[in-house]
Amino acid sequence: MLVRRWLGVGALCLVGLLYYRPLHTYVDTRHTLVERSGQVQNLRAEKRQLERKLADTASDSALVREARRLGLVKPGERLFIVKGIEAWKHAQHTIRRHGG
Repeated sequence: MLVRRWLGVGALCLVGLLYYRPLHTYVDTRHTLVERSGQVQNLRAEKRQLERKLADTASDSALVREARRLGLVKPGERLFIVKGIEAWKHAQHTIRRHGG
């Protein structure tokens, strides 16, 4: 009777040892899958954002706008730098408010 119990305990331990590695691998793989799924979602969102940005910059008007922002001019044009615009706007607003 005692031998049977020890054989039963030994068999359970053997089964536990045999199932440990596959179960551990399954849990690790599942965890990795969840992480990768999150990465894929982030990359898809980044791709959509980059595609929108590319579509916005692909137009000629966007290229011209960016060139203007950088201070570039077309051949034959002159670049004028206007200062004090905010003060002028404030003065115009004040004049309009006081009925000038």
